[in-house]
Amino acid sequence: MFENRPNRSDEVVLVGRSNVGKSTLMRELTGHSVPTGQKPGVTRQPNHFDWASEDFVITDLPGFGFMSGVEDDHRETIKTSIVRYLEDNADSIIAGVLVLDGKAAVDIIDRHSSEDEIPHVVELFYLLEELGIPRIAAVNKMDKVEDRDERLDDIADRLGLLPPWKQWQDTIAPITAKQGRIQTLNDAVRVRLEDEKKEHLKQFF
Repeated sequence: MFENRPNRSDEVVLVGRSNVGKSTLMRELTGHSVPTGQKPGVTRQPNHFDWASEDFVITDLPGFGFMSGVEDDHRETIKTSIVRYLEDNADSIIAGVLVLDGKAAVDIIDRHSSEDEIPHVVELFYLLEELGIPRIAAVNKMDKVEDRDERLDDIADRLGLLPPWKQWQDTIAPITAKQGRIQTLNDAVRVRLEDEKKEHLKQFF
């Protein structure tokens, strides 16, 4: 389904539920206009930005979860396609950024948690690790969160990272993409680039 990937060796991917602000974050990272909208599910195909002269691309994968006017089976197809994309390109992906809505993430994870069910965002976070993809949780919309540290501790806990969140600052990045406040994410990505010996790509973060 997702077959338009540019032929680039190094890639950073953004993944997450619909309406968490991935496309807004993409616009902040690249300086390029990205279709965004109030209705969940505006992005249905990956948006690839290979604007740089370096052998590098940033990809905004479609959101999953509720999408206005989208059939359940199509939603499942999108989820499957996201997993397959990550599996197929794992060797090229130098950072997998799971974008979460800081205000809603804990409630959504808890609502979908049971003995039989792992919430898809948590599953995706584990999948990145399983595939050997360096992972970062970008916790967006932090301007709407009052109990900041408590909320971030709860998110760390739900993602299987032992709180306090502050010991995971290269993995958990609180941001407000709409206001251009994404430095914590840039810093976390730069740590990953150093780990992967890709310092020449730091200029983009």
